[in-house]
Amino acid sequence: MNTVEQARHLMRPGTLQLAALPPLALYVHLPWCLRKCPYCDFNSHESARGVDDAQATAYLQALRADLEAALPLVWGRPVVSVFIGGGTPSLFTPGQIELLLSDIRARLPLEAGCEITLEANPGTFEKDRFLGYRAAGVTRLSVGVQSFNDAKLHRLGRVHDAAQARAAVEEARVAFDTFNVDLMYALPEQTLEELSAELDAVEALRPPHLSLYHLTLEPNTRFAVEPPPVPDADLASDMLDLLAERTQKQGWQRYEVSAYAQAGHRCAHNTNYWEFGDYLGIGAGAHSKLSFPHRVWRQIRWREPRRYQDEALRGQAVSNEHEVSRADLPFEFAMNALRLAEGVPLPLFTERTGLPLSALTRARELGVAQGLLVDDPARLQPTRRGFDFLNDLQALFLPPASR
Repeated sequence: MNTVEQARHLMRPGTLQLAALPPLALYVHLPWCLRKCPYCDFNSHESARGVDDAQATAYLQALRADLEAALPLVWGRPVVSVFIGGGTPSLFTPGQIELLLSDIRARLPLEAGCEITLEANPGTFEKDRFLGYRAAGVTRLSVGVQSFNDAKLHRLGRVHDAAQARAAVEEARVAFDTFNVDLMYALPEQTLEELSAELDAVEALRPPHLSLYHLTLEPNTRFAVEPPPVPDADLASDMLDLLAERTQKQGWQRYEVSAYAQAGHRCAHNTNYWEFGDYLGIGAGAHSKLSFPHRVWRQIRWREPRRYQDEALRGQAVSNEHEVSRADLPFEFAMNALRLAEGVPLPLFTERTGLPLSALTRARELGVAQGLLVDDPARLQPTRRGFDFLNDLQALFLPPASR
C-alpha cells in the first residue's frame, strides 16, 4: 500500500489510547565518511575521496523522495528539532546542506527556534566552512573530536590529529552560539593521567556541551575481531569518577548518562528521544518511531546507500516496519527515560504510550527495593546507584518472557 493508505490503516482503532501525539523530530542520515573507524558500528560507509557533487546530488534527490513519501504519516505535525548525522555529514558542502534544509522546510513545518544540529569531524573542513553551515541554517554543531592525544587518535583510526581537533573546536566557537564536543574515554592503554590531560584540553576550550562516551567493543567492528588492550573495570570506574569530579567543577551538568551541558545548552533533539518523543528518520539505515492515537510504529530504511537511493526513488525507502507491542512499551519507554539523571514525570508514561501507570508497578517496586529507583510517586528517576547500573535497572522493565 502507499503511505496515504498506510496512514489511514495506522489510524484504525487499537488497544492503546494516546491522548495527544508526542513532539516530532527529524533525523537525516548522511552515510559516508573518509575512513571507517575500528570501533564504529554505525551505518557508515568509507569513501576515501569524500563525496563528489554527483554523489551528493543523487543522495539529496533520494532524501527528498523519501521525505515526500513519508509525509502522510506525519502530516501537519510541527518539527521541534532536526539532526543531520552520519557518517560524516561535514563531507557535504554548506551549499548542499543549505539545499537539504530548504527541501525540508518546503515539506515540513519547523517550529520557531527549531534546533538544527549537524555532525562534523575535524579534518573534513577548511577555514570558514563552519560559518558556511551556520549561514545554511544549521544552529548547532556536534564536533567528533574523540581525543586530543595524537597517539590515541591514531589507534582509534581517526583522520585528524590533535591540532586539527583544537582548530575545529575553536572554529565551532566562532561560528555557533552552542555546540557539542564528543570525547571518548577508556581508550586502548589509556591511563588516568592521560584522561586528566584530555580533560585539561577540553577545559581550555570550554565547549558548552560535552558527550563523553566509554569506548565499547561493539560486534561487527574491527575492534571486536582484534580487541585492543583497554582499561579494566576498576580503572574505567576511576575514570568515570574523574569525569564526574572535573565536569562538575567546570559547570557541566551531567543530565544524561553520556551528556554534560552548561546551563541552557542541553541538546533538544536527543532529549526528545530520551523522553520517548517521536522522530522521523530519513536516509540510509535511518530509524523512525511514530505515534498514532492507538499505536506506536517503528520503521527502518534500507541500509546500503545505493539500495536506499534506488528504493527511495521508487517510494519504497522503508525496508521493514512493525507495531510496538503493548508488552514491549514499558521497556522501550524506560530504556530511554531512565538515561536522564532527573528522570521524567510519571504521567509522561501514559501520555507517550497510552498505557496505564499500573503497567510499571512491578518494575518500579523492584527498582525501589534494590535502590535503583528514587522512591517518588510522581517521577520515574534513577538513583545514583541506578545510574551506575543502568542496564540492571532497565532490565526490570522487560516483558516477563524476556527477562
